[in-house]
Amino acid sequence: DMKLLCENLVFNKTPEATDDMLERTAYERACIDAKKKGLSMPRKPRGKFPNLPRKQFAYDNVQPKPATEPPLPTSEAAQNHTPNPYRNSNITHEKIAAIRAKATNPTPPKIDHCQPSDTYPESFPHFVRGRDSLREYITSLFTSRIAMYDGAMGTMIQNYAKKNKLEEEEYRGERFKDWKCNTKGNNDQLSITQPHIIKGIYKEYLEVGGSDLIGTNTFSSTTIAMGDYEMEDYVYELNYEGARLAREACDEVTAKDPTKPRFVVGAIGPTNRTGSISPSVEDPSARNVTFDELVDAYFEQVVGLMDGGADILMVETIFDTLNAKAALYAIGEYLEFSGLDIPVFVSGTLVDQSGRTLSGQTGEAFYASIRHAKPMCVGLNCALGAKHMTPFVEKLSKCVECFLHVYSNAGLPNAMGGYDESPDDMAQANKVFFENGWLNMVGGCCGSTPPHIKAIREMSESYKPRKLPDVGRPKMWLSGLEDLKVEDVHNHLGLPFLNVGERCNISGSLRFKKLMMSGDYGTAMDIAKKQVEDGAHVIDINVDDGMLDGLAAMQKFVKIAVTEPEVSKVPFMLDASKFEIVLAGLKWCQGKCIVNSISLKVGEELFKEQATLLKKHGCAVVVMAFDEEGQAATEEEKVRICKRSYDILVNEVKFPPEDIIFDPNVLTIGTGMEEHANYGVDFINATKTIKEICPYVKISGGISNLSFGFRGVMKIRESIHSVFLHHAILESGMDVGIVNAHEMIAYDDLEEDMKLLCE
Repeated sequence: DMKLLCENLVFNKTPEATDDMLERTAYERACIDAKKKGLSMPRKPRGKFPNLPRKQFAYDNVQPKPATEPPLPTSEAAQNHTPNPYRNSNITHEKIAAIRAKATNPTPPKIDHCQPSDTYPESFPHFVRGRDSLREYITSLFTSRIAMYDGAMGTMIQNYAKKNKLEEEEYRGERFKDWKCNTKGNNDQLSITQPHIIKGIYKEYLEVGGSDLIGTNTFSSTTIAMGDYEMEDYVYELNYEGARLAREACDEVTAKDPTKPRFVVGAIGPTNRTGSISPSVEDPSARNVTFDELVDAYFEQVVGLMDGGADILMVETIFDTLNAKAALYAIGEYLEFSGLDIPVFVSGTLVDQSGRTLSGQTGEAFYASIRHAKPMCVGLNCALGAKHMTPFVEKLSKCVECFLHVYSNAGLPNAMGGYDESPDDMAQANKVFFENGWLNMVGGCCGSTPPHIKAIREMSESYKPRKLPDVGRPKMWLSGLEDLKVEDVHNHLGLPFLNVGERCNISGSLRFKKLMMSGDYGTAMDIAKKQVEDGAHVIDINVDDGMLDGLAAMQKFVKIAVTEPEVSKVPFMLDASKFEIVLAGLKWCQGKCIVNSISLKVGEELFKEQATLLKKHGCAVVVMAFDEEGQAATEEEKVRICKRSYDILVNEVKFPPEDIIFDPNVLTIGTGMEEHANYGVDFINATKTIKEICPYVKISGGISNLSFGFRGVMKIRESIHSVFLHHAILESGMDVGIVNAHEMIAYDDLEEDMKLLCE
């Protein structure tokens, strides 16, 4: 190894040659100091290990196939492309009915928007509501040309105010003339008090800009955002009117040219609160909104938008992915209650040239966090001009499985807060997206106007839209602040294996337990950081202890951890014996987590309920090899329970198989009891069989259980683990394990006699 270090340094063979030699030099100095002081010798630097090949199964060799449409939601309506009947009066779920019952509309709202089936001809590019599948129509539109979205609503309202009186009196209108606080600046309110202004803006984007789709004037129409104007009670009406005016404008313009149907996109903004960021400098665990509060607010908004005639729902300007996940959860609830297939678009906002959201995620991590909702189109808007977005749009174009959009600002704001790019400037800035075939839909955000949209449309007309990527083998795609595909991971020893750090687990670390019991969360974060430094790809978080309030401790730990970039850059594994504890932690994670664990020991019905709930939250799940009769110990039992669990999850719950991790129970060997002697072999053999008969699943285990009989002698324990993992990973396909990465020993580094003893 010294020869290799010297060769690399002398002949400049690798970029890391100097750093590697400096690390070795520090080790040699530490050895000299240890000898002088009579201390134990330090651990030798590991150096670089070559990546070893992953065990292949038949399903790993499936060739990618061309995609015919974006990934579909698992609902029956989406799978079958069932047209939305636009008869919302038939949707009578109690939660939806309760929202309608408290509506403030002066007259009963018209909530059905179906059209006679013979309104227009029966083939693309024509579209009739209630007759045609909008999912199919958008797929045809987005694959035939680059579709046009609209531009900024706020800019157009400001421009109107420059030429016409639009002060407090006009914002209030007759309806709110005696309102208790100032409402100027509440642009969404204008849908009620000045509908002619809002409808006029809609029509300008449709007629001058040539927009195929227009967003509703509802960016802030949630109970949370309307709290600033004390107008929480008017949220249903604000959304209804914003969508109704857009519906009228689209229908009027479509009637003039039925070969170019226009569609209403229900705009769902981020609110003015954030689930991932503390509003207090002193307390990183503080929050001013909860996930459940966000879900309730978004659900009410969705009901109003759909009743008003929206065709599509767009969660937009996402600066905190946790807020977006709450909005998507609310949309999912609405779709479940209504039985409808409504296309969903999602648009993130990268706040600066770091290419990250305000809550710290990269664009790829943002997509990995929300892809479970099966959006039909994903993209970026706001914060940056098209020129500054280019590298981030390129990255998204390489990973997004659905359609892709951009609606950028008209450059960066000037000193006065305005935007200087002319229509031609903005069109030129967007040209790079068209030339590279990155987009299916384009529009404008802050500073853009109908002439900007017109110029962009004309620029785009000679270019083809982005081709959907081929559909290949599904992979488990996790995220913290950064994304991680489990099937592509190799650990620090070169093994195709996901290291899940065990030290933030009360049962895995006495020091961590003491810190949690004393409430020292700051020092506990240092343990989490050290695990990532030592090679953990995922952090396991477990606060199970009879003397600790697990529900409160899990939430506080996660809320603090997500604010620590060196910790939250990796995904979390939320680990608890009580389901309500992992669920509570999950609601504070903006990334895609792993939940550990569920099993059939609670019975089939509760197992399905828990799995369904986790699927809605978009997490991966560890499934223990337990059933109603107890823990699987033998190879046969491990295989039987895992296969039964797989069939229920995949066939009944429709859980993505690539997001299932089976834990067939690593049990203790070397106890002196004969019935325990074959536990290691049983696990390794069961792993291979489970991987063969349950396509795309992962296999995990708590590795420290294996050597529990030798506790107190770390060298022996880690040597046993090394041999076990070498065979389980390379020969049987084990993918994941809860380990102490710092202590792991490479198989080839074992002394021969130790290797023999362990084998």
